[in-house]
Parts: sequence; structure tokens; C-alpha cells
Amino acid sequence: MKKNIESQLALYPTPVTVIGAMNEEKPTWTLVAHVGIIGHGRVLVSLAAPHYINGVIKRNQKLSINIVDEGILPQADYSGSASGAKEDKSELFDYEVGNAGTPMIKKSPLVMECAVDDVYHTPNFESFICTIDSTYVEEGCLNEEGEVDYRVRKPVLFEFPTYEYLRTGEVIGKCLSFKNNEKI
Repeated sequence: MKKNIESQLALYPTPVTVIGAMNEEKPTWTLVAHVGIIGHGRVLVSLAAPHYINGVIKRNQKLSINIVDEGILPQADYSGSASGAKEDKSELFDYEVGNAGTPMIKKSPLVMECAVDDVYHTPNFESFICTIDSTYVEEGCLNEEGEVDYRVRKPVLFEFPTYEYLRTGEVIGKCLSFKNNEKI
């Protein structure tokens, strides 16, 4: 028997990311776990409207999505607790500027440079709808076919409402492989 727990967002866990944007000559960063896929070439990054970085992103129309692994989790967590309006977070990560002009965390195993196509407004949130300009992956995180191997990359996940970080799990099967299973 299922219990109705009212209208609650229950699509967790989600990947933990650090969003980067260039503020003049310096980067600014913030922790974001409200990211999503809205097609094979578009992503959505949802931020609380008052975030300092939102204005920077709207000026530049560009951002980077840096996937967080356990190696950069402490700095990533901090980037979400300090306001860019009150503190210079430019030196929080070693970074390089990508081809599209966004700051990319050197220790992030996977980074996407994105261009903002649109901003979708909901109460208290701004969701940036982006196209992916480039994706950079550490070579050790690629499989033999040159695709991202998430068993190696091991992104950190975020669970809400407990505000906990989770490790990724094991492979339990291939997508669309259960169609021949006689027990279905």
C-alpha cells in the first residue's frame, strides 16, 4: 500500500555539480544539484533567483557544469555555502578557461561548457536552459569506445530533503535488456 505524501518533489538523487561563470576576469562558482536533461543536446540548470552567479550567467549567456566526484566534494560543498556577492570564490578551484570562455575546474572529471538559450522563471527560481558547446572528460574516465564510463567516474549524488551526499552504486543491468526476461 502506498501512502500519499502530498505534492513533494521526489526525483532524487541527482548529480552534484559546480556551476562556473566568468565574472569579468575571474570565475565565480556555486554548488548545484538541480540539473536535468531536456533532450539529447540541452540541459537545465535551476538556481534560486537571489544567487549572485545568476546575474553573471545572464550577462555572459555562458556557464560551465563541472561534475563533482569525492576528490573535489569539500570545495564544491563550500562553494554552495558562501555567497559570491560577499566573498571572492575565484581561487576555490584550480581552473582553466575552455573554448567557449567558461571556467572549468581542472580536477573535475567531466565538464560541459554551455550556452544559455533561455531562462525559465518559476517562483523563487531561475532555470537556465542551455545547449552544450563542448564536453571535456578525463581520458581515464572513457571506455574502449570513447564514451564516458560512469563506473570509473563515480559522480557524487545529492539526496533531498535530507541534504546528504551519496556514492554511486553498481551496475544492475543494461537498459532495455529485461525485455526477454520470462518473469516480467
